[in-house]
Amino acid sequence: MTIKTKDWTAQIDRMPGAASFRTFGTVTVAHTGITPKLEMTALQDKSFDLRLELKLETSSEASLQVLTDKVVEYKALGDSNITGVSIFHEGKLLHHIDKVLITH
Repeated sequence: MTIKTKDWTAQIDRMPGAASFRTFGTVTVAHTGITPKLEMTALQDKSFDLRLELKLETSSEASLQVLTDKVVEYKALGDSNITGVSIFHEGKLLHHIDKVLITH
């Protein structure tokens, strides 16, 4: 199955009281009953590149059979020094973000 994604962003927020890291993007799913989720993988290397797994959860509820764009986000609170994000699905690299936006 081919997964289409777009508009990926990674951001470190260093504002006092709001220190966090987040990455988000848009995933095109086959029907409205599919919810994309990003989870940190158990396997992380020793660099500052974060590995995330894109998982697609399917609802048992009735849904429209139409291609749908859905926003997916991963967020971690606290200080961060991440320099890149690799997003995988079923063991295959979907996208790599090498420019991390830092807000102060």
